[in-house]
Amino acid sequence: MPNVVRLHQQRTAPRIPARDLLTSAQLAEVRQRSTWRGLAMVAHAWATILLAITMVALWPNPLTFIVAVVIVGSRQLGLAILMHDGAHGALHHDEAVNLRLSQWLCAYPVFAETRAYRRYHLKHHAHTQTELDPDLILSRPFPITQASYRRKFWRDISGQTGFEQRKAQLLNALGPAQASWLRRAQNFWHRLGPQVTANALLFSGLALAGVWWAYPLLWVLPLLTWMMVVTRVRNIAEHAVVPDNLDPLRNTRTTTANRLERLLLAPYYVNYHLEHHLFFYVPAYNLPKIHRWLMQGQHAQRMEVEHGYGRVLAKATSRRPADDAPGEVVNAARRAKAGKEPDADRARSGF
Repeated sequence: MPNVVRLHQQRTAPRIPARDLLTSAQLAEVRQRSTWRGLAMVAHAWATILLAITMVALWPNPLTFIVAVVIVGSRQLGLAILMHDGAHGALHHDEAVNLRLSQWLCAYPVFAETRAYRRYHLKHHAHTQTELDPDLILSRPFPITQASYRRKFWRDISGQTGFEQRKAQLLNALGPAQASWLRRAQNFWHRLGPQVTANALLFSGLALAGVWWAYPLLWVLPLLTWMMVVTRVRNIAEHAVVPDNLDPLRNTRTTTANRLERLLLAPYYVNYHLEHHLFFYVPAYNLPKIHRWLMQGQHAQRMEVEHGYGRVLAKATSRRPADDAPGEVVNAARRAKAGKEPDADRARSGF
C-alpha cells in the first residue's frame, strides 16, 4: 500500500507521493510540456466547431442542425477543459503563452476566466471531497433518482440552466444594484470586457463569412443547452458516488470512454480524472500514458475506474423512486435565488 499523506484529514485531502506511484524516469517523461500539443488541441477544437458550422451552411436541414449543436456544445466543453489545463499551467511550457492561449482561445469565448477559475479550482484539488471542497456540492447529492436526473436533464437541454448561469454571471459583473450606472458599466467591462470582445470578434468573423446566423444558433444555443448537459455528466462522473472520500485512489473516478463518448462527452482526455488528481501538474495529453502505467502496477485493483459513462450514470441514479425529492441547489444562479452566496472566484470564472 502506498504511503498516504493525511494532513488535517477533515480539511485537507489526503495525498499519495508521486514517487510511490511512478518511477523517477516515468515522472520526468510525463512532466514534459510540449511546445505544440496544447496548440494542436486548441486548433482541433476550433476546427471541429468551424466544420460543424460549415456542414449546416452547406446542407441546412434539421438533422445537420441538431448534430452541429451537439458537436459545437461538446467542443465548447472541450475549450473549457483546455482552459482548465491552462489553469494548471499545462497548456504550454511558457506561462505567458499558456495564459494568453487559455484566456483568448479557450476561456473568453465561452464566457469563462482562467485566473479566477485557477484560484477556485486549486481549492478543489487541495480539499478534494472534504467539507472545504468548493465542488463537494456537485457530488454530495448523489445517488439521486432517475426522475431527479430527468428533471436536471430537461433544465439543461432546454437552456434553463445555461440561461440562469449566464444571467447570474451578468448580474455579478454589474456589481451592486445601488451603484451608479457608470460604476456598474465599469464593473461590467472590468469583469466581462474580454469575454464580450472575444465573442464580438467571433460574431464578426462569422458575419464576414456570410453566416452571421451561426453565432446565435450554433454558438450561443449550444452554450446554453448541450454544453450544460455534458458538463453535468462530466461532473457526475468525476466525483459522484465514489467509494471512499479519504482514499486518493478512490475519491476520484476515471471513466474509460469509447470514440463516441470522447466525441460527445469527454474531449481532450478529461475522462482520466483520477490520474489528473494524482498528477495535477501533468498535461492532459500525458494522462492516458499514466493510466496505462498505473493499471499495470500494484494499485490497479484499488483505483476507481468505471467502464463507460452509462454505467456511471446508472450508479448515480440508483436511488429508489420512493425517495425522490427536490435536489440540493447547485448552480450559482439558483444558489443566489436561494440566498446562498456563491464563491466569488467561481462566480467570476463562469462556472
